[in-house]
Amino acid sequence: MEEMSKVEAYEFLATGTRTGKLATARADGRPHVAPIWFVLDGEDLIFNTWHKSVKGKNLVRDGRVALTVDEETPPYAFVLVEGTVEINDDDLAESKKWATRIGGRYMGQDRAEEFGERNAVPGELLVRIKVDKIVAKKEMAA
Repeated sequence: MEEMSKVEAYEFLATGTRTGKLATARADGRPHVAPIWFVLDGEDLIFNTWHKSVKGKNLVRDGRVALTVDEETPPYAFVLVEGTVEINDDDLAESKKWATRIGGRYMGQDRAEEFGERNAVPGELLVRIKVDKIVAKKEMAA
C-alpha cells in the first residue's frame, strides 16, 4: 500500500464517474451515509442535494462531513476527505452551472443540461466541501 500525493488524490477524485459516499451526523448523533455525484472546483468538492433529504437537513444543522471515494477493482485505492461545507440555496444560476457540470460528468454531455435544469430549482442546495484533511492510498492489493 502506498500513499497518494495530494496531486494524485485530486486526480483520483476527478477521474471517471466514481460515486462519493458522504457521511454526515444526524441530530441525535447517529451517522448517515449517502452516495453523491460531485465535481471539483480547485480543491473544493461540489454537489447538490434536496433540502429535505436526510443529508440536506444534516448539512444545514452541522456542516462537518467525511467523504470517501474508492476504486473497486484491483489493485484498489481510495481517497478519504474530511471538511466543512458552505451551502448556497438562493443562487439558481450558480446551482445550474454546477448541476450541469455534475450531469456532464455522470450522465454524459448529451444529458448535462437536462440534469442542470432539473437540479437548479428552489429547495435544491448547492454544497461546497472545503477540505481540511485528505487520506489517500493506492496499490492496496499490490
